[in-house]
Amino acid sequence: MNRVRCLVLNAALGPLDYRVPEGMAVEAGSVVECPLGPRTVIGIIWEAERLPGAEVPAEKLRPLRGILPVPPLPAPLRRLMEWTADYYVAPLASVARMALSSGGALRGPATMIEYRLTGGMPERMTPQRQAAMEALEHEQATIRELAGIAGVSEGVLRGLVNQGVLEPVEVDCDRPYDRALPDFARITLNPDQEGAAELFRAAVRARAFAPFLLDGVTGSGKTETYFEPMAEAIRDGRQVLVLLPEIALTEAFLARFAARFGTAPVLWHSSLKSTERRRAWRSIACGDAQVVVGARSALFLPFPRLGLIVIDEAHEVSFKQDDGVRYNARDVAVMRAHFEHVPVILASATPALESLAMAENGTYAKIDLPSRYGAAELPAIRTIDLTQEKPGRGAWLAEPLVAALEERLDRGEQSLLFLNRRGYAPLTLCRNCGFRFQCPNCSAWLVEHRFSQRLACHHCGHETPPPATCPECGEPDCLVACGPGVERIADEVAELLPDARTFVATSDTLNSPGRAAEFVAMVEGGAVDIIIGTQLVTKGFHFPDLTLVGVVDADLGLEGGDLRAAERTYQQIAQVAGRAGRGDKPGEVLLQTRHPDAPVIAALADGDREAFYEAETDARRFAGAPPFGRWAAIIVSSEEEDEARDAAQRIGRARPDMEELAIYGPAPAPLSLLRGRYRYRLLINARRSAQLQDIIRQWLGALDHPAGVRVAVDIDPYSFV
Repeated sequence: MNRVRCLVLNAALGPLDYRVPEGMAVEAGSVVECPLGPRTVIGIIWEAERLPGAEVPAEKLRPLRGILPVPPLPAPLRRLMEWTADYYVAPLASVARMALSSGGALRGPATMIEYRLTGGMPERMTPQRQAAMEALEHEQATIRELAGIAGVSEGVLRGLVNQGVLEPVEVDCDRPYDRALPDFARITLNPDQEGAAELFRAAVRARAFAPFLLDGVTGSGKTETYFEPMAEAIRDGRQVLVLLPEIALTEAFLARFAARFGTAPVLWHSSLKSTERRRAWRSIACGDAQVVVGARSALFLPFPRLGLIVIDEAHEVSFKQDDGVRYNARDVAVMRAHFEHVPVILASATPALESLAMAENGTYAKIDLPSRYGAAELPAIRTIDLTQEKPGRGAWLAEPLVAALEERLDRGEQSLLFLNRRGYAPLTLCRNCGFRFQCPNCSAWLVEHRFSQRLACHHCGHETPPPATCPECGEPDCLVACGPGVERIADEVAELLPDARTFVATSDTLNSPGRAAEFVAMVEGGAVDIIIGTQLVTKGFHFPDLTLVGVVDADLGLEGGDLRAAERTYQQIAQVAGRAGRGDKPGEVLLQTRHPDAPVIAALADGDREAFYEAETDARRFAGAPPFGRWAAIIVSSEEEDEARDAAQRIGRARPDMEELAIYGPAPAPLSLLRGRYRYRLLINARRSAQLQDIIRQWLGALDHPAGVRVAVDIDPYSFV
């Protein structure tokens, strides 16, 4: 009898056995429909020997209901899913769900109806119709998606369809993408770039696992260097995956890619419409998609002919997923390359300490690009001591920085002010009674956003308009902003330099690839004099006329309990400093700080990266922190505070007593209420020799908790809130 083991996409269930009906042909990796109680669910056929399960008598097996019209998930991807589930102590079904993340892609070839503007006008114009027509210029999508883009109800758009303002268009859901041409344009590389590119090309031809750390200063041409092995893979009929840390970086990358290969790559990120996700997934699964550029979730797409993986800005914290399956895309990408037997390139100007350690012990081959491409030189960096050069009352920019901005404005050059804090002010309070505006769902203050006239929580998304009177004492016109955000810096610039054209660049204003493209076009076209931005502008952008970078608060990242604070601060400031002087004009970086002698700030000012990494390495070694030890976190949460605390204490009492582990907590999390759930944390510090995941599985597996309690495990945590 034909019995198969199936992984169903339900994390609460183990593997289930089914009978294969006569005439149905399945293999490991096949995506199938199977019965589960009265429902039909999706599952993946798995090798029985790799997925232990209870033996069910043959007469009790239920038959599979169908096989879905998609290629089987390749064996290297299945091995990656197993490794990810094991390493990150996550259910295999939760990992598998990421690989089948486009439900529409599983239903086979299809056409669908999308809508676009005809150029006609409605019989009666309303404000909603006017807004919709303006928002939908050059857009084509389903009614639901267009409603989301325009911010109106579907009923408004259906009224426009009835009046001929929107017309239906039948679309082939699986139309092919334009082909990338490996020899469309050749770029002249300098000797360092050419040497690195040839090593990468040879690795692609060898079709073997080969991890590289491409360590190049900002502006050294890392992207052009790894374009060459991408071209080699395309010539060989192989697929390429490029991971980027931010959607906002996509448009800048696309322009450079199109200039080199003659067309855009296939995109994969959360802002894609459902039809675009379906088309991309099916093209990737059948091997037609040549180059895929995506966020971390692209790592689990079903490539059948992968030939190269590139992780750009490999040090970025945003490669770490902080909910669901808490994986680090940088590390999982290296493991996918291992299972696929392909090279992987980690590119960064400020590599993570863990990556440098892997290079030092010979696991990664380290390739250096020590100088900028062409005539560009690294910018001069100097500090402004805010204890000596104090800004005026209610101001945040010191006189030397303001003078430097004026000088660039007079010369027709561009400047960038960096402050990693969105909104106008991080805290709003009543000057009469001291009332502070706090999120009702999180233990966090509401951040004032004056551009959009709202108070917002940056953790759960809760928003409310600023009230006319204090909710506590009823005093009118009494709200005061405490501390600066980028919007407040923009107001200060407008007062000091009224003729300067500014642009505030944050995830609020660059929340889609299209808006990011508009921003790039404005800056490149000379329509912006001063950019005021958050970490979104620290990487990926190349503006030749930008010659000054001012860091408003270089000490900001050192605050709080982040165990990687010094490294993150160094990386962030070094990256934003790298935006200056990327063309023929020399660049300058000014760091406003109250602690100019702090090791991080001093290393940045001296341009002594090695001294910083050496000091940070010694500190990590002393603390048994990564890469010399292991960290893991256990996060316990519930909608009831008592329930969360009791569950955390039960876990704490059951802790293993082992010499190779130090376990701290449980204690309330720094962000003790998040999205309506009370949170407690335990932190584990383990020696490298400890079988950490097995220990955690045995520890937690012996405990039961109320239904409302969630227990999450975070291996190699990056967030400690």
